[in-house]
Amino acid sequence: MSTHRQTVAITYETAVRAVSIAMEVGETSGVKAVVSVADPSMTLIAYGMADGATPHSAETSKRKAATSASTRRRTGLIPEALTTALPLGTGGALTTIDGGVPIFFGDTCVGGLGVAGGSPAQDIEIALETLKRLGARVEGLES
Repeated sequence: MSTHRQTVAITYETAVRAVSIAMEVGETSGVKAVVSVADPSMTLIAYGMADGATPHSAETSKRKAATSASTRRRTGLIPEALTTALPLGTGGALTTIDGGVPIFFGDTCVGGLGVAGGSPAQDIEIALETLKRLGARVEGLES
């Protein structure tokens, strides 16, 4: 019997880079973005909020990051059968609002990125562009 397990998680340095990139992309797109990065245990690793961003976007971005880190899926592509059950069953901790993406390097999921502040379509655009600039995998995440 094993006494422990090893886990893989995004580094702080990479998480901060992801937040910085997403904030830049958001600004260029005219979105006052709020960006969160969580590790696979849904622990917040890095966070950024543009001046003037809406307060509720803070929680939304954290939920998007946690959802993608935990499910290893894009929040907007979670099966329709779970769109009500997932948020309700987790007491609102997880969401199906688009703008959350898992962060994969190769086949390894190291966390999740959540972007809020724009429309869901703008948020996912920022998130996908961030993954590309970060050098993370985007295949299978684009609709």
